[in-house]
Amino acid sequence: MKYLVLSTFWIIWCVIHSAMISMTATDYLKSRLGRGFRFYRLFYNSVAVATLIPVLIYTYAIHDRPVFLWDGYLRVIQILLLTAAVLLFYGGARRFDMFRLLGIRQIQEREVREPISSGNPLDMTGVLGMVRHPWYLGVILFIWARDMSPSVFIVNMILTIYVVVGTLLEERKLVFEFGDAYREYQKRVPMLIPFSRILWGRPRWERS
Repeated sequence: MKYLVLSTFWIIWCVIHSAMISMTATDYLKSRLGRGFRFYRLFYNSVAVATLIPVLIYTYAIHDRPVFLWDGYLRVIQILLLTAAVLLFYGGARRFDMFRLLGIRQIQEREVREPISSGNPLDMTGVLGMVRHPWYLGVILFIWARDMSPSVFIVNMILTIYVVVGTLLEERKLVFEFGDAYREYQKRVPMLIPFSRILWGRPRWERS
């Protein structure tokens, strides 16, 4: 029963989080709020954090035994995964406008542009020249580098699916914003797995 409740809480959080930032929701709110939409990114981030807190409290209240430990020689793999995650987070932070992602710059500049939009140049430098979504990949590496209990495994599966689906939806938004420039970027740089083009070619969902 506790695992069903756990799954339900995380799925609800993921759905709310995605729905609030969907193109349907943001386009509607832009038309209704006008210049007031510049406050939405900050509101969205605040709601995401506020609703995540009770989900995390319930998650960590579950005390189940680990079924997999990063122990012995596996500790080296764990350290490599965590190091890669940190580097991806750091590399992404160097390329992204953190104040815009938080929603602060929109308020300061009194404008309504999204954190990544056609009003900004498409950045393909640094870590973004290796993978298009470094933070999403970093999240996946980070969560799977933990010792595994049944509750951790359930949460990891839900979050991994959420990240992958969310990345695909964000890709559609970026193609809409940047057009052919982003389509060319998709051809040159993998979405989530660095060097995957060399091994497997271009994924089916990215082919026109």
